[in-house]
Amino acid sequence: MATVIRSAKSGSDWTTNELQAYNIDVQLEDVATFFGVAQLPPTTISQVILSHANLPALGLPNKADRIFFALLDDAMAIAPGEESAVDDFAAHLLSMLDYDAPGRHIRQHKDIPFFICGIASHAKTDVCVVNDAQGIILLVQEDKRYLERVDPEAQLIAEAIATFQDHNNRLRRAGLPTLQSRVVPGISMVGTAPTFYKVDVTVDLVRAIELGQYPAQVTTVHRFVPPVPRPLAMQQEGMRPLDNRRIMIQCFEALKQFVN
Repeated sequence: MATVIRSAKSGSDWTTNELQAYNIDVQLEDVATFFGVAQLPPTTISQVILSHANLPALGLPNKADRIFFALLDDAMAIAPGEESAVDDFAAHLLSMLDYDAPGRHIRQHKDIPFFICGIASHAKTDVCVVNDAQGIILLVQEDKRYLERVDPEAQLIAEAIATFQDHNNRLRRAGLPTLQSRVVPGISMVGTAPTFYKVDVTVDLVRAIELGQYPAQVTTVHRFVPPVPRPLAMQQEGMRPLDNRRIMIQCFEALKQFVN
């Protein structure tokens, strides 16, 4: 809305107010619309992960598999007053799914410069995948409403905008052509339950935010919720049930096409 007050908020302080203030619209989409495929792709993750709800009593020989079950337990058990292990779980799962292929690495709590309303601020992602040459190519934001009143969706969108802005600034300093637009993929996590996003960032949106102005053009954010068997229980169940786990991991596999 053009009449909404705009201020130099950090990415961590963004709410639905900022989405309205900068003409950002979030649209829920199905598998075909979001991923461009009729069905989710198969996963290459260990069959042990797909066939055991919990760590087998006799343990597992594979270290990555053992850590998956340990972090799954930790991420779903939130200690009062403490940040959960969701970031650790997300980072480990991304690594298991080869998001950190050669030329990429996974970071936690990376700070991103964010210039807004004429003020130098920042955004901070919980987990991100970094391309060694291009910078951040995937964002992950935990839902921390169990600790404080924050909006992970708005935070993730702010981080995507900051990522685009920072990347163009680095291109400009290097004397290289800047981008006019970019689709920034992201994931929000409620415990071990993911929601997937594609944020269409443009130079016009970034310029409006830098000046604290209302953009004439709407910015579309595409949102996808995994089609689990029990949608209303998804956040509570997370990846504990095997039927949920397979579908959610397939969604992680499908998102890879946008992570480049």
